[in-house]
Amino acid sequence: MQLSPHSVEVKKVKGCTLQLLHTQKKKGEAKETKSLLSAFDILTMATMRMLLFLAIFYSAGICMISSVTDPNDGMFLHDLLFYLVDPAAVLLSLKNSWQNTPPSWDKSNDPCDSRWEGVTCNNSRVSGLGLSNMSLKGKLYGDIGGLTELRSLDLSFNPGLTGPLSPRLGNLKNLSILILAGCSFNGEIPDELGNLAELSFLALNSNNFSGAIPPSLGKLSKLYWLDLADNQLTGTIPISTYHSPGLDLLLKAKHFHLNKNQLSGVIPAKLFSSKMALIHLLLDGNRFTGTIPVTLGLIKTLEVLRLDTNALAGSVPSDLNNLTNVNELNLAHNYLSGPLPDLSGMNSLNYVDLSNNSFDPSEAPLWFSTLPSLTTLAIEFGSLQGVVPEKLFSLPNLQLVKLKYNAFNGTLNMGDSINPQLQLVDLQNNQISRIILDFSGTRFAAAVLVHQMLLSVSLPIKLQNLKWSIKMRAFGQLVENGAKVGMPVYSFI
Repeated sequence: MQLSPHSVEVKKVKGCTLQLLHTQKKKGEAKETKSLLSAFDILTMATMRMLLFLAIFYSAGICMISSVTDPNDGMFLHDLLFYLVDPAAVLLSLKNSWQNTPPSWDKSNDPCDSRWEGVTCNNSRVSGLGLSNMSLKGKLYGDIGGLTELRSLDLSFNPGLTGPLSPRLGNLKNLSILILAGCSFNGEIPDELGNLAELSFLALNSNNFSGAIPPSLGKLSKLYWLDLADNQLTGTIPISTYHSPGLDLLLKAKHFHLNKNQLSGVIPAKLFSSKMALIHLLLDGNRFTGTIPVTLGLIKTLEVLRLDTNALAGSVPSDLNNLTNVNELNLAHNYLSGPLPDLSGMNSLNYVDLSNNSFDPSEAPLWFSTLPSLTTLAIEFGSLQGVVPEKLFSLPNLQLVKLKYNAFNGTLNMGDSINPQLQLVDLQNNQISRIILDFSGTRFAAAVLVHQMLLSVSLPIKLQNLKWSIKMRAFGQLVENGAKVGMPVYSFI
């Protein structure tokens, strides 16, 4: 096709109309037309050589936006082409596409020179964006990929930020911190995030992401924090194969927060190894099935283990008590069976919840009274029977005891050395027939909830310097007893 010296050709590029000005040369009587670069080719070229070629064309005024283009689309294309030459223009594009940007962004067109709020620069290059909790509204367009020196991007807790994440986030090769928690982003997590080789902190929690966890995240060898919690992710946990990476390769990771999703399948045994440095493993609130993998006992660094609210079955691995650094253990609301796990020696434990499982009937285990750091003990809807150990209530840090809906029977004797920090003892719907409470010399406030068929209460009390308050549920009604330098008042109905 031959063109006059100043003819134009209109091309459609992703729904936008871009008008390209063409020139031609004459050689004798013949006319030779220059090859044209389509806007689509320009936008998708990966090499720096072609980007430089585009920059030269742009600066020479050879490329221009047609007047028939929608103003919004025209501005977007203008900024998109411009930031290939000047990365600072990316922020101007974001400013035009977002609502509620900081007022300081309106004072100048130079983010680094005028110290835009939330913008950090290094040698006139934008190296950080910290815009957490700014009430921003809009979408995160691919323009952000032009900030090639960006090391930290924090847009967290801006629920007005919506839409999918652009694959061009994978162009931020220097990015170390990416925090998009508490927004309203949706769609799938881009595979291209696996290209961020410098990334150490990734928080995408509390959004509306769906689809599978990208196996490519297993390439992030420097990652120590992975938080994908509270989304709508489905599928299994990706494990490395000969052809694909997986989360088991993240040996430096200390935090796996995958809870509150819709993940399914088994918890892969290969996910864990003695080489890992995990501190927090949060898999609760999913749809995992199968058994708890034995390899979990290899991670000696583990401090928090939450597997509750899944569909796990079978026995708890016996070597779980090798995890002596664990301070929080939650296996509640599963289908676990076999003997109650032996937690002896796990002296760092302060929170234990084994409620709503199918463990074998048994008496209270010895570890009930031997865990010095224990603050909360919860085994509700269990199969415990016999007498509640008196020593349990003298544990030095104990605050909450939740043992309702078991088969404890006989007399509940809380002893004369009750921990003053104790706040609640819930033994409702057991078969306890009598309670002995001795508060001699003890100062504390507690609520004791017992079975509605409680037959008798014995309260041997010394009144010297005694200050106490206890709430007790007896015969189905709440009873409050108190004594303050005077005669105690009992009101049993």
